[in-house]
Amino acid sequence: MTELKGKIDFTAFIAATNANPNGDPLNGNRPRTDLDGYGEMSDVCIKRKIRNRLQDMGQKVFVQSDERSDDGCKSLKDRAKKCEKLDNELKKSKPDKDEFAKIACGEWIDVRSFGQVFAFKKEGGKKNDNNEKSNGISVGIRGPVSIWQAKSLSPVEISSMQITKSVNGDETDGKGSDTMGIKHMVDFAVYKIVGSVNVQLAEKTGFSQEDADLLKKALETLFENDASSSRPEGSMEVRKLYWWQHEEKTPAVSSAKIQRGFKINAVDNPKSFEEYDIDWYVDGCVEPEIEEF
Repeated sequence: MTELKGKIDFTAFIAATNANPNGDPLNGNRPRTDLDGYGEMSDVCIKRKIRNRLQDMGQKVFVQSDERSDDGCKSLKDRAKKCEKLDNELKKSKPDKDEFAKIACGEWIDVRSFGQVFAFKKEGGKKNDNNEKSNGISVGIRGPVSIWQAKSLSPVEISSMQITKSVNGDETDGKGSDTMGIKHMVDFAVYKIVGSVNVQLAEKTGFSQEDADLLKKALETLFENDASSSRPEGSMEVRKLYWWQHEEKTPAVSSAKIQRGFKINAVDNPKSFEEYDIDWYVDGCVEPEIEEF
């Protein structure tokens, strides 16, 4: 594994067409919006998609969705205990937190990328081979990869569609076959995803240049194998990716200044990605790799 060359900044522009990029469970699963009507995607949603893509690439992922579990584990604790070295630490009366973090970072790419909080209670009444009870463990790992919540470039228009069931799920559920439901979607919007990779934290977790290459690949293919009834195949796509690979650990140009370097024309009720003119320039900053899809 090669040490990270220098700090990384990245920006991805994604298009949503008749899709629900990230539903809000506290608002009837309507697409998330801020008070000004701009669409939002939570950082947790974006990280979930990145984890899924890394898992598709054959990488070991700690925080897996239940429906995508590839090791049969039903909980995070089960997954941690399945790692023999971590299980040995958990059995100790006083686990070595630094050693625990080192093992976890080496085992799972999402832990050394995003960090993780490991908080496991002691085993009830069980003793190890030395007749000692474990005190459990609480370890917090800060990851080098940070991602902001995504925002749309223009306020979004949300359409709602009533749907019905054609058959009863259970004759005792008290609901008829024509029970109504509502499906929400964004007509069209372009969202901006922003993130960075911190070298100092990467050195602590072991996040490597090879891991950075995998992260970039995950961003390029963010919506592969992500189709659902709210996001039909082809309704979500990455259209443009900016990737800044700095030579320094702490570049003279900050992440905030890099993001302020974007000049994007305002568009009301956009219908296509091509309606936006996206330009970027910051004096004295390394030139980004730009990929268009």
